[in-house]
Formats: sequence, structure tokens, C-alpha cells
Amino acid sequence: MRGTAWCLLWVSVFLGAIHAQDTRQKPPDDQSKQKPQPKPQSMDDMEGMDHSQMKGMDHSQMKGMNMPGMDMPDDDPASALLMDQASGTSMGPKSWPMPMHMVQLGSWRTMFMGSVFLVDTQQSGPRGSDKFYAPNWFMGAAEHSAGKGSFLFQVMLSLDPATITGRSFPELFQTGETAFGRPLVDAQHPHNFIMAIGLNYARPVAENTILQLYFAPVGDPALGPVAFPHRASAAELPQAPLGHHWQDSTHIADEVVTVGVTHKMVRLEASGFYGTEPGENRWIIQTGPINSWSTRFSVFPAKNWMAQVSVGRVAHPERQSAGDVVRSTASLHYTRPLPWGSWSSSLIWGRNHDTFTHRNLNSYLAESELPITRRNFLTGRVELVDKDELFSDQPSLEELLDRTVGSTFRIGAYTIGYTRDVAVSRYWETGVGANLTAYTVPGAIQPYYGDHPLGVSVYLRVRLK
Repeated sequence: MRGTAWCLLWVSVFLGAIHAQDTRQKPPDDQSKQKPQPKPQSMDDMEGMDHSQMKGMDHSQMKGMNMPGMDMPDDDPASALLMDQASGTSMGPKSWPMPMHMVQLGSWRTMFMGSVFLVDTQQSGPRGSDKFYAPNWFMGAAEHSAGKGSFLFQVMLSLDPATITGRSFPELFQTGETAFGRPLVDAQHPHNFIMAIGLNYARPVAENTILQLYFAPVGDPALGPVAFPHRASAAELPQAPLGHHWQDSTHIADEVVTVGVTHKMVRLEASGFYGTEPGENRWIIQTGPINSWSTRFSVFPAKNWMAQVSVGRVAHPERQSAGDVVRSTASLHYTRPLPWGSWSSSLIWGRNHDTFTHRNLNSYLAESELPITRRNFLTGRVELVDKDELFSDQPSLEELLDRTVGSTFRIGAYTIGYTRDVAVSRYWETGVGANLTAYTVPGAIQPYYGDHPLGVSVYLRVRLK
């Protein structure tokens, strides 16, 4: 493989972090009997506090707390609903403490979130590749009360167009979108500079019932689970799932309009949006007619649990392919707060029916992030995905395989990873980690991918908190 020097450098950093010792010691028993210290009177007084110990806190219980410098209303269900959202109007379990920095600016409540990965990926097999790249995103939101309701303005940005060269980074068996006019195969596209910009409004209309309206020139319609960059169970995985374009690829869509109603523990939403996926110029906002629709039903049976089912018709999503896609998804999400973190898991199914080829392609995903101590995290992801575009960049070979062995191949991907936080401050947490992905490949395409292809990624992660 190429890039050996980069790989050795990252492995050295990774191994050094694993053997680093936590210098903090427990206080002697006699100190625990001392008189409690006064509470800090401002956020500046909390500067010396180890905020990483708050990772397992159930933030859903903070809405009634009087935090210095932050107005957290406990009697405003519309505000609480808006602040629980992840991307667009999507939501995970209410017990997940979303990593964010909150600032009160007068009567405005602002939230800032962000994540940056520096990744070196090495892959084996005839179609494997390697690359150093830096996927990233940053989101800012401002929420304000308005009469009996509340509105929230949200902007999400990414510098992927600058930090991911060549318009893609390597990921075996990944498909979807284009680079330099050719279909992307064994590669993941970068995100757009403007991932989202939109306005949410929520207002109680009856007891335990909230009406919600959402408009976004770029945003996330009500289709699929929380997108992988913002999903709790995928927080330590820099790679997109192979089933991304089966499950949550509409998280960057144009001309999104959504209306939703939440009653107690259930929620029903409907969206209209422009269905074609972003073009290769990732720096601009594209426009188009509202030609696609979706609807999503969600249920929140307890703070730790959330489930959704959704269906939509996406008009001409892939620029290089004819036909529309009818997408169906279902997912179950679980977050369990622990004293040293939050254990989050997801089960996701997504299905695409292509109206041109009349093929039905399924994807199945299970992923989990488990904090084994306050600074150490295990991650895992298992996928089974039906792929019919693995040779779309080689039309003659694709036609030959279609005639002889078929057009659709079920790929298995099995990822295990580890991350260790090496520096945690008031504003961010920095970790180093690595993951390994093994694949199962049908015998018909092993001559092109190898019998047992592998991928290894070593990374540095910086995240706002």
C-alpha cells in the first residue's frame, strides 16, 4: 500500500495514547468529609472542572435547571422539542446528551456543535486505495420564544470541499453520486459547504400537542433516521455506512418544507423537497422544484428509546441514472446514560425501489458505541447491503457481469474500532483511534476485489462539547 509513512505516524500516536496514564487520582477518604465548597457563581468559575465527567448525564433533565448564564425554561414544550432535534427535524433518544456548547445571548439560546476527523485510510485488494483526508462539520443554532411558540434558526457548514481532495475519499464497496463526471465507486463523496440552513417553528396547539413547521433552502426532510454524522451510535466512526444512500442520504436536500405534529410520545411528519442529490460543485446551493415527498412516524416510548418508520418518493436522485427511487426505512435507537458516558446503539433497515430498473435493494445496519471507561470507547458496525452499481464506472464489464452472473451483489461489512480521549477541556474533546473493516464478497466478484479485502483507518478526532 502507498502512504506507509503516514500510517506509521498515526499508529505511533495511537499506541502512545493507549499507554498514556490518567494522572488524576481519587481524593483521600478524609477529604470526602470536608465541608462542601460553595457552588461556582459563573461559568468562568467552572474553568477547572473536568467536564468529561458529565458525559453520562441525562441532559433531558437539565431543562429545569437554572444554569448560570443560561435560561433553560422548564415550561416551554415547543422550545424543548426544537432543542432535542439533531439534523433538520430528525431526533434520537431524548436521553442522549448531544455534545454541544450552549451560550445565552440576551433572550436568545444558542447552541454550537462540531466535529473534525483527520483520517488515514489504507485498503487491501485489487480495488483498494489509501488516502489522508479530513471530514468535518460545524453547526450553529439560535432559539427564541415567540408568543406561545418558539423558533430556531440553524446553519450547518462543512469544509469537506477543501479538506477532501479529488472530490472523494476511499471506501471499498461504497457507491453514490459522481466525481469528474464519472460515478463514484469504492469511494465516498464529500459533504457540501452548506450542509443545512433552515428555520424551525413549533407551537403548542392543544394539551400535549405541538405543531411544527420547517423550511430549509438546504436541509433534511422527514425521511430516514438521524443521519450518520449526527447519530449517537456513529459518533466515533468517520466512515459513512455502505447503506448511506438507502437510509439517510437525503440529509442534504434542497427546498425542504416539513409540517409535523407531536402528541405525547408519538410524532407524524410530512415533507416536500427537491430530490436530486447535490452536484459536484460543493460550494454552492443548488435549486429545483419540489418534486419529491416523504412522511415519517416516530415514537418515543421512554427517554432511552426511539423508533421511526418512513417512506418517500425521491425524484431522480442520481444524476447519472434514470428513474425515481421509492425509499422505505425503519430504525430503532437506544441510548443508556452511564456514570462515565452514554452507550448508544442503532438498528436500521433501508430499501430502495428503482422505478426504472424495477429492482428492490435492501440494506441492514447494526452499530453501537460503548464507553468502557470515561476516556475509552469501543465502536462496532455490521452491514449487509445489496449493491448494483459496483461496476457502473466500467460499463462493458458491468454489462458482461449482468449477462453472466447478475447485476446485484450482497456485500457484508464488519467494523470494529477503538477511540481514546487524550485531551478534554471545557470546550472540546480530542481523541485518537482506529478501526478495522473486513468484508464478505460474493464469489462472482472476488476476482475484482480479492477474497478477503480489508480496510484500516487511523484518526484524530476533535469535537465541540
